[in-house]
Amino acid sequence: MNKQALKKSRIRKGDMVVVIAGRDRGKSGKVLSVDPGVGKVVVEKLNMIKRHTKPNQKVKQGGILEREAPLAISNVLYLCSVTKKPTRLGVRTLDSGRRVRFSKKSNDSVE
Repeated sequence: MNKQALKKSRIRKGDMVVVIAGRDRGKSGKVLSVDPGVGKVVVEKLNMIKRHTKPNQKVKQGGILEREAPLAISNVLYLCSVTKKPTRLGVRTLDSGRRVRFSKKSNDSVE
């Protein structure tokens, strides 16, 4: 992934997103973590995989565990709280010099 693509990812931890491609297309969830270096995002209860684990210090009970796998950041869109639709995010600089994200559909700032 090139530097420009990394710079454009405006999704942050805690955002509500909608999956736009792949097995879970159309589903939405909260972002648990973002890895901009690899361009991946982990979304709560989406892209679930089965993990076969042995018992160890962290996991006392072994067996088949289900957990979230990372999704490509390009396969998710921010879910606008105003319009309730997936939207792209932009960045604008306020008069005070502070940079804020904004929804391109509703033109409202996102926090």
